[in-house]
Amino acid sequence: MPIISAFADEIDADPKVQMDVLEDNGVKYIDLRGAYGENVMKFSKDRCGELKKMFGDRGFGIACIGSPIGKIRLDEDLDKHFDDFKHAVDLAEFFKSKYIRIFSFYPPEGEDVAQYRGVIVDRLAQQVDYVSDRDVILVLENESNLFGAYPERCVYLFAAIKSDKLVGAFDPANFVVMDVKDVYKTCWLPLRDYNGYFHIKDFVYGEKEHAVPAGEGDGNIPEILRDAADRGYDGFLTLEPHLAKAEHSSGVTGPALFKVATDALKKICADVGWKV
Repeated sequence: MPIISAFADEIDADPKVQMDVLEDNGVKYIDLRGAYGENVMKFSKDRCGELKKMFGDRGFGIACIGSPIGKIRLDEDLDKHFDDFKHAVDLAEFFKSKYIRIFSFYPPEGEDVAQYRGVIVDRLAQQVDYVSDRDVILVLENESNLFGAYPERCVYLFAAIKSDKLVGAFDPANFVVMDVKDVYKTCWLPLRDYNGYFHIKDFVYGEKEHAVPAGEGDGNIPEILRDAADRGYDGFLTLEPHLAKAEHSSGVTGPALFKVATDALKKICADVGWKV
């Protein structure tokens, strides 16, 4: 059966509050993106040790390091960015997380990202090669306005880099934001064989600032998860609700709306026969 996780920084900046709310909703895994208002990539060594102890003492696991790797323009310092990627791998190993979230790059200002597909494949392949002998898997999110914003481009990347170290982090809402119609048929069906992770949030076409609970938008989440259940999916379903506000690299949900988001996902899971 799948396991529910969450970007807990959407609940509150304080990890104690994050854990309190997660426990109240029966969630024991975290996609670690931020705490104390600081991104995971900026944590000091002492902060990492403090958080690892806090999470461990209360029985929380870290499902994924929610890094921003790949969320930069291709005319920025890509060699330095690769050093940042190496740090994300170290973080995953320190927090005993199997997964690291990554992205597929922005184009230089005013240019078409499709022209850079070769560079992007090379950079992603470099990352995949680096973790070839490490106990981590890279999950590539279909994020708005990056190369992998559209399903056909995501398919291109996975076909070009054939490795069990790279899987998709399927985010239905991001396809809705890009105005891709019929997410189940045009996005899920061509990508499901590459998928190894889910980000659960839902949007309505035309709305980019506030999400809705899973199943209430245009992301076809019930249909997608029913098909995933039929295919034996047993990985993570990570809540990224954005119910109060959607931002560029994060979102806001808060404790009360997090319960709304969790209840909506649990209902869909029950409907498709999953006990999570």
